[in-house]
Amino acid sequence: MERHSCRMKSAVNTPTAWRASDSGEEDPADGSPGAGSLLHPESCGIAPLTPNLSLRPSSRNAPRGHPFLVVVAIDLGTTASGYAYSLVQEPETIHIMRRWEGGDPGVANQKIPTCLLLTPGRSFHSLGYTARDFYHDLDPEEAPHWFYFDKFKMKIHSFNVQFALQDLTLETELEAVNGKSMRALHVFAHTLRFFQNQALKELREQFCSDLEEEDVRWVITVPAIWKQPAKQFMREAAYLAGLASPDHAEQLLIALEPEAASIYCRKLRLHQLTVLGSTETPTSQASDPRINSSFRQAREQLRRSRQSRTFLMENGVGDLWAEMESGDRYIVADCGGGTVDLTVHEIEQPEGTLKELYKASGGPYGAVGVDLAFEELLCQIFGHDFIRCFKVKRPAAWVDLMIAFEARKRTVSPKRTNPLNISLPFSFIDFYRKQKGKSVEAALKKSSNNLVKWGSQGMLRILPEAVDELFQPTIRQVVQHIDALLHRPEVAGVRFLFLVGGFAESPVLQRAVQQAVGGGCRLVLPHGLGLSTLRGAVLFGLEPGVVRLRRSPLTYGLAVLRRFEDGRHPADKLLEQDGARWCADVFDRLVQAQQPLAPGEVVQRRYTPARPGQRSARISLYCTPRPDVHFISEPGVRRCGSLSLELGPGPGDGGGPGVGGGDGPELNPGLGVGRHREIRASLQFGDTEIRVSALDTLTGTEVRAALDWLSD
Repeated sequence: MERHSCRMKSAVNTPTAWRASDSGEEDPADGSPGAGSLLHPESCGIAPLTPNLSLRPSSRNAPRGHPFLVVVAIDLGTTASGYAYSLVQEPETIHIMRRWEGGDPGVANQKIPTCLLLTPGRSFHSLGYTARDFYHDLDPEEAPHWFYFDKFKMKIHSFNVQFALQDLTLETELEAVNGKSMRALHVFAHTLRFFQNQALKELREQFCSDLEEEDVRWVITVPAIWKQPAKQFMREAAYLAGLASPDHAEQLLIALEPEAASIYCRKLRLHQLTVLGSTETPTSQASDPRINSSFRQAREQLRRSRQSRTFLMENGVGDLWAEMESGDRYIVADCGGGTVDLTVHEIEQPEGTLKELYKASGGPYGAVGVDLAFEELLCQIFGHDFIRCFKVKRPAAWVDLMIAFEARKRTVSPKRTNPLNISLPFSFIDFYRKQKGKSVEAALKKSSNNLVKWGSQGMLRILPEAVDELFQPTIRQVVQHIDALLHRPEVAGVRFLFLVGGFAESPVLQRAVQQAVGGGCRLVLPHGLGLSTLRGAVLFGLEPGVVRLRRSPLTYGLAVLRRFEDGRHPADKLLEQDGARWCADVFDRLVQAQQPLAPGEVVQRRYTPARPGQRSARISLYCTPRPDVHFISEPGVRRCGSLSLELGPGPGDGGGPGVGGGDGPELNPGLGVGRHREIRASLQFGDTEIRVSALDTLTGTEVRAALDWLSD
């Protein structure tokens, strides 16, 4: 696709209007983002970083024929989110989004809280610090009418587990902090549109005022442990936000979070890393002053990294990888607010490409677990009924309380000796007195928990032992999962463990992981580890083929009929039709769990119309974590999606029972033998998403095909 070069014009200061995606407009009155709705961007006041740069391609360093001028990555996290970008002609430079002022006065942040505020009419109001502060300042009688969503990404994970009580669909709803609900798709679309608007505005001001939306490739990060329905959900939200459309799906890439961090880490130089541990035992490490010095160094480097919003990458692989030989292995543990995501890669030199050794693993072990432990502590002291009522009646005050805890939580270090002081909002103290007829201090004295005291200045004083109890359940799950992964034969010989993500900034987690890995491998903390995934997502958008081999997380297959064989097939699976004997519910395996797959690897199946004039067909897809199954009725197998084929008119349509291609005769529901016409479906594995295409072999024309993971 030919691209125009951008001409430098005067900066555009007007926020870009949101536009409806090609997937259909939504009614703004319904609370969904509609055409013409304007964002309310948070004020930045930051001068352009490099106003003299241009997006005009140069013959020296612009990749020939590249259809995009800019790659923008959006890291939508559970607790914090942000964007970063790189010009295609300058891939070695990654720019982090403009800072927003928030929290303590004068403190600049390279990410903002993932807090979305919608008006009582369900239209967009603000996101990030602006949303948090505005909602906090609302009158207690007014706040219950607004929609404030916080940490909502984690709620999608509950729909992402095998055999969840409820499947994720496009109609799934999320609850705001006050209990009001709206469609999750709109919540995510509002958030993505905010970052789209901010990124385009910044790019047009700094580089090219006539930058077109189709000049941008967007990358959205998701946990690697998320399954296909959650990935499709994010893509549909992005379509609704206007980042791309089904007709131009290639404009949007889904990046796996630990994989993106791995891509970033391979570019680092030694001075951009803090390496903890060598051959000492865990016992000696706990008191070794050299280790304590390393933790202090890590915290100082973290502080410094937050002052820069431009990051220069190496043109090749970093110094650390230059020392590594082809075949060396490492783990990336992406510890975020909601999940901990682990991937195992093997480096391939000299190209620096990566090969996945074991399917991504992890679970809901993020920093939110510490918040939930604090909430449970409050319930133990003040009662579950009171906390539940307080969250509904005084939602803004509840947000204020959790903000106070979050700020204090970040100061916790190993071997803490002084209490953690948490300020209780006045509305909490007053509401408790009105509801219970006694003071907060009296409740603490009556509580069986003697590790939480009442301070004279209106604070909860949580003793060190209780602070440790808040962290340990979550920390223990992280450590146990890392330990289990290290003991798998597929990952034997791992040399390094890279700890990245916002939760990885916690010295408590760093110390626990360091003691767990011991001398088995070296723990590495990249500087700016909270931005590792975001930077890596930009690199992935610039070079999507850098991961040369992935592992299938599940076994995928289709439900088919095969000719019945006595002695081989169960009698209860026998189906007789038109004098033929068939075995029902056969699992036709496409790929197997843990199977190595190169990007774009294709598995083909052939189908023929079951009757003359048939124009469409839908075939059920099934999945299981088990590597080998024979029938869809076996334990652990579930229907997970469908393959749709829009056949259109075609000559020679036949009728009768049908047989598809493959290893042997097979019949699929709704499809059958046509004497002339055959549809060849190609399912593409090995990328971050599964794709499909189809061809009418008789006419050589493309057949419209789609995979749907979200419909019942």
